[in-house]
Amino acid sequence: MSITLAVGATTVTLSSALYWSDENNWAPVEQTAERTITGAMIISAAQRIGGRPITLEPADDESGWMRRDVIDQLRNWAAVAGQQMTLTLCGQERTVIWRHQDGGFEANPVVHYDDVVDTDNYLATLRLMEI
Repeated sequence: MSITLAVGATTVTLSSALYWSDENNWAPVEQTAERTITGAMIISAAQRIGGRPITLEPADDESGWMRRDVIDQLRNWAAVAGQQMTLTLCGQERTVIWRHQDGGFEANPVVHYDDVVDTDNYLATLRLMEI
């Protein structure tokens, strides 16, 4: 199934070999528990509204490669503070922004060439947050 990221009319197709590494590390409920001076327990709980992390990364160095032109577009979007994007993942659309506090976006060439061209391959990690 394809993975796409879009801003307005511009859509990039990401490698389908990327996986959502923190899909099961998030709970939709926020809860705190405190003891009072008398020893009673005070529990506060509420549904979380937004903020679910979506980290897309390759499973290893042999998968999830993306071309330089896609990397350039992602880098341009990551350079815009608060850039809202539409992520289509597992057949579901989600509105996301970059998680800059966690590194946001990083990409490294699979093979380093002195003369970079749009068809060079990169490994990338996208750290997004559903809003």
